[in-house]
Amino acid sequence: MQIKGKMSLSSRLWLDRQRNDQYVKRAHKEGYRCRAVYKLQEIEEKFCLIKKSKYIVDLGAAPGGWSQFLAEKSSDSAKIAAIDLLDFDPIEKVRQFIGDFEDFENQQAIIDYLGSKADLIVSDMAPATVGHQQTDHLRIMRLVSSAYDFAKKMLSPGGNFVAKIFMGGKEKQLLEQMRKDFESACFFKPKSSRSLSVEIYVIGKKFK
Repeated sequence: MQIKGKMSLSSRLWLDRQRNDQYVKRAHKEGYRCRAVYKLQEIEEKFCLIKKSKYIVDLGAAPGGWSQFLAEKSSDSAKIAAIDLLDFDPIEKVRQFIGDFEDFENQQAIIDYLGSKADLIVSDMAPATVGHQQTDHLRIMRLVSSAYDFAKKMLSPGGNFVAKIFMGGKEKQLLEQMRKDFESACFFKPKSSRSLSVEIYVIGKKFK
């Protein structure tokens, strides 16, 4: 339990940043669960991945902001599977799975629910950061590599993939591989990402 007046400097700075963040305020006003939804909104505006997707997987979905947006922008007949280690409040049109997406049983449960290969797989996952940039980079790249392995098994031909990464060097190897597996692949930094953040998104379009 945090004792009032004993909050760490980093915690105080985080709270101040949250209070003053325009996207936090906007998310609250518009009924979204987190500011991250605007990153996916920018991705959709630029790449148009959601509207044509009928079978969608959201990796690392909690607290559900991306799933909310996917449910809003996809067709009424779309099937959306969302998985996270943490539980979150239900969302209409979204089937929630609690657990590690790397577990075979969870992957099979998602496949069984969709009844088809996916048209779109998105990942806003990130490991708990330790504050050391290179360590955090290596940890998220391991996670993204696992998500990408899943995507290569799960995506239908012509399917699309979106994942968050932290820049640090190894993201270039991932992009090179994706350019072999997709008709096109690129990095994208949403304006709603904080300017000092090293996060960036990798986008793969039209899986071969």
